[in-house]
Amino acid sequence: MKHHTGSIEVITGSMFSGKTDELIRRLRRATIARQKVQVFKPAIDNRYAVEKVTSHAGSDFAAQPVRSASEISVQMVKGTTVVAIDEAQFFDVGIIAICQAMADRGIRVIVAGLDTDFRGEPFGPMPVLMAQAEVVDKLHAICMVCGEPASRTQRLIDGRPANYEDPVVVVGASELYEARCRKHHEVPRNL
Repeated sequence: MKHHTGSIEVITGSMFSGKTDELIRRLRRATIARQKVQVFKPAIDNRYAVEKVTSHAGSDFAAQPVRSASEISVQMVKGTTVVAIDEAQFFDVGIIAICQAMADRGIRVIVAGLDTDFRGEPFGPMPVLMAQAEVVDKLHAICMVCGEPASRTQRLIDGRPANYEDPVVVVGASELYEARCRKHHEVPRNL
């Protein structure tokens, strides 16, 4: 089944907000509708399985790991109508033009990724993808301190908040990160 017009959908929010679960839900619906689906993920994300996108809750869907955004174009199969990209914040800015080109060709592009890094700052290509998308869904987790809705990702090192100067990209799950609300998100700076 071919779409009449292409589009970009972005699913975003903090870690543990259900982004990958929502991506998988949309992919399963597309599969039921007999649409030809391809799923890509950055090769750097090997937390659960190499050739699957896997949510923290355990849902999964087959995916092709790629080292750069340009590999997505090379791996595209003729007749694909839905392309999903998980953990898009880890891709280079080339992902933006690739998503635009696919949408311009009539492909439904579903992108999932963190909107902000552990510092609370815009993460990689996500801000531009969000601005150019037809649909943006921002999901929230639950703050691990107070139980309120959480929109931030807190990185912890030995149980303490990571410093602002620490590396931005450190792949991990609940052993390194927690969801936090604005009030309880901490990013100390070395002065």
